[in-house]
Amino acid sequence: MALVVIDTNILVSALLNNGKPRILLLKLLDQHKVIVSIQMLAEFADVLTRNKFSVTSTQVEKFISIIVEKAKTVSVDSICRVILEDPDDDIVLSTALKGKADYIVTGDKHLLSLKKYEKIEILKVNQMLEILS
Repeated sequence: MALVVIDTNILVSALLNNGKPRILLLKLLDQHKVIVSIQMLAEFADVLTRNKFSVTSTQVEKFISIIVEKAKTVSVDSICRVILEDPDDDIVLSTALKGKADYIVTGDKHLLSLKKYEKIEILKVNQMLEILS
């Protein structure tokens, strides 16, 4: 069973579209273990309240409750400082470390440029889908 952190950008895409991010999320929630942190869920809710997304608070709450019910939620006490260009990305790395993740799935260029952090592989959606198939 893979332990996977899914970055906020992928979660947003999974909620808003019927594409590969949603397929990946459903597969991970059903057959593997998704790891989230309170901080990542807060960022996710904050992003979805932006005007460019026409998502109701009820939809956001329902989506988060599904994730919380099926995922492993960790509490990140200290945040590693790795991504100087975008310190918000450090919460994803810290969540992965705390949850002992095998993978991080993201579309973020700063995280993807690392390719690996500690022993955690950092992949795009397509790469993760290939690994799972």
